[in-house]
Amino acid sequence: MVSTVSAIESLANGQVRSSIRALQPQLVAWRRHLHQRPELGFKEQLTAAFIAQKLTDWGVRHQTGIAKTGVVAVIPGTRPGPVLAVRADMDALPIQELNEVPYCSQHDGVMHACGHDGHTAIALGLAHYLSKNNDFSGTVKLIFQPAEEGPGGAKPMIEAGVLTHPTVDAIIGLHLWNNMPVGQMGVRAGALMAAVECFRCMIAGKGGHGAMPQQTIDPVVVSAQIVNALQAIVARNINPLDAAVVTVGELHAGSALNVIPDTARMSGTVRYFKPEYEGYFGQRMAAIIRGICQSHGATYELDYWQLYPALINDASMASLVRSIATEVIETPLGVVPECQTMGGEDMAFFLQQVPGCYFFLGSANAAKGLAYPHHHPRFDFDERVLCVGVEMFARCIEAFCR
Repeated sequence: MVSTVSAIESLANGQVRSSIRALQPQLVAWRRHLHQRPELGFKEQLTAAFIAQKLTDWGVRHQTGIAKTGVVAVIPGTRPGPVLAVRADMDALPIQELNEVPYCSQHDGVMHACGHDGHTAIALGLAHYLSKNNDFSGTVKLIFQPAEEGPGGAKPMIEAGVLTHPTVDAIIGLHLWNNMPVGQMGVRAGALMAAVECFRCMIAGKGGHGAMPQQTIDPVVVSAQIVNALQAIVARNINPLDAAVVTVGELHAGSALNVIPDTARMSGTVRYFKPEYEGYFGQRMAAIIRGICQSHGATYELDYWQLYPALINDASMASLVRSIATEVIETPLGVVPECQTMGGEDMAFFLQQVPGCYFFLGSANAAKGLAYPHHHPRFDFDERVLCVGVEMFARCIEAFCR
């Protein structure tokens, strides 16, 4: 079995072209600069300014202030041809970093805990490379997107016209993925990441003394029944071969052990892959909550909304990315085709508009202590994968435009 350390060294040294390998120190420096200055969604002013300055230095035509903080760069090839977009998200998370590294976050309570600093650095590396090596047919459009972690920057960028002028024919993107070791990639056609829907519900009963429950309508009891009943949506209404999950993540009620409260509040998420389930979970949830509340004499208020649709990769674009990963890059630990996750991604909105592929680039290295999961306060990744990301994008551009 190939170790993850030798795998990434083999990958970077043997398959990444020398001009991109030479960028590795800069890629690390850019990533660490961004990591020290994380910003939440639609507040990425420092990040956007850093990107814009680099693009200006390299003579790359770009536009700033799209969907508040988004940046779009256009790099034409030397010959006419199709337009391929490359998307990179750039926002951080409201997490206090616990890593003890020289490049630790300098912004209290904010951290790049999902790898978006790496995504941005890779896209910058691609811009730098293409600015000096544009002998291809077509045009590359680099989309630096805000607010992937919420409330979502892809849709506002689409509404602002980032897929036009010039019109994008296809789009690709990657996610550094600590669920896979360095030297491994995940690529699949069809659903890669789940649709994400959210709900909040307030149950109103009638409070009273804990010793005299007959005088009350207990919202705690009602809520408990609702939580259990919601699990039956997946267990008894969804085809067992179709993955889905309903999670109640919050349940709050009461403030004293001998008092039955007036109200209880709960919230959570719903996730699924198949687009045909869109709208179903909200209707079913409303019916369950309404029925249980009526049986107890309680009332309710339910807010239900879709955050992101399912991320569906185009089969031909996924085939192109897979061919690069297996035949050109020769990923040492292989390409995982069945790499679905119930995590959500607003790259899905781009893929609803144009064919494309989003793929995972393994970034974990347990031997170096770089295997904490995404959104963990000690999340970090093996930076040697950065030049591999640039090479993957460069190869995909060459193959697509050819």
